[in-house]
Amino acid sequence: MAEVSTTAFIDRSHWGRIEVTGADRLRFLHNQSTNNFQQLSPGQGCDTVFVTPTARTLDLASAYVGEESVLVMVSPGMATELINWMDRYIFFADKVTLSDQTDNTFALTLLGPDADGLLTQLGGPLPESAPCSHNQTSLPFAPATTIQIVRGTGLAIPGYTLIGPKAQGPALCQWLVERDITCLTPQQWEALRIRQGRPMPGQELTDKDNPLEAGLWQAVSFDKGCYIGQETITRLNTYQGVKKQLWGFKLEQLVPAQVPLSLDGTKVGTLTSVTTDDDGIWGLGYLRTKAGGAGLTVTVENTTAHVVELPFISRGYLDG
Repeated sequence: MAEVSTTAFIDRSHWGRIEVTGADRLRFLHNQSTNNFQQLSPGQGCDTVFVTPTARTLDLASAYVGEESVLVMVSPGMATELINWMDRYIFFADKVTLSDQTDNTFALTLLGPDADGLLTQLGGPLPESAPCSHNQTSLPFAPATTIQIVRGTGLAIPGYTLIGPKAQGPALCQWLVERDITCLTPQQWEALRIRQGRPMPGQELTDKDNPLEAGLWQAVSFDKGCYIGQETITRLNTYQGVKKQLWGFKLEQLVPAQVPLSLDGTKVGTLTSVTTDDDGIWGLGYLRTKAGGAGLTVTVENTTAHVVELPFISRGYLDG
């Protein structure tokens, strides 16, 4: 399930949503994460990575800039942790307020070939073509309710994410089901994200990994001013110091996650996530850069795994 052949949706309301308000909101987020917020205008957005001062990963987030606030969508269970993390860097003079909107809102992701047509039926104009662009519309079955339509699915699959007041989430789900739109299960989403190569906290995003190793070059600006973790990330880029990379793996047999990857009897990496679907057994994991990449075959426990490239992963200078 690397792609979606029919239109489907997934309820992502359990993913975190942090609202950032105040006159300094863009400057603050610019200083707290890897992407360039200072160049964004209302209706635009970006993917960005929250990292420690030594550039270890906390989470991959998507941020949507509005007229008076920025909504930051983060991984499940990460909203409180990231609010507490960012709060440490809010000083007395900073005009910034953080609030957890996870329990107040729904988030549905719509993906597949008919996504544009469904949004047209909802009555809203499609967002601009740039990733994370967004606009607002009202729901036909709740004309007084405004929802946000974001271009992006959290994967390298075209589609949209719809965010709005929690009370309207079930009605929107029902509206989609009545149009024979399949609701993906959490297991199907997990298979998609592994086969796409999207890293997640606690698996591919840990205190042992940095954004460049995790294949998140598209979420890192190398031209912006100072931010937490910048020195390490700049040094890795300048001196081409990425020693491991995230890859996909096609496995011959099912094995657990967090087991070593070996080449000629030597450990060269670690498998971080495993899933099965109709096409076979798939994994994500880190492999030493010097060991090789796509096309390599490695040993995992008592079976083998073939290294494959994945669409969500970017590699910066490593692509050359």
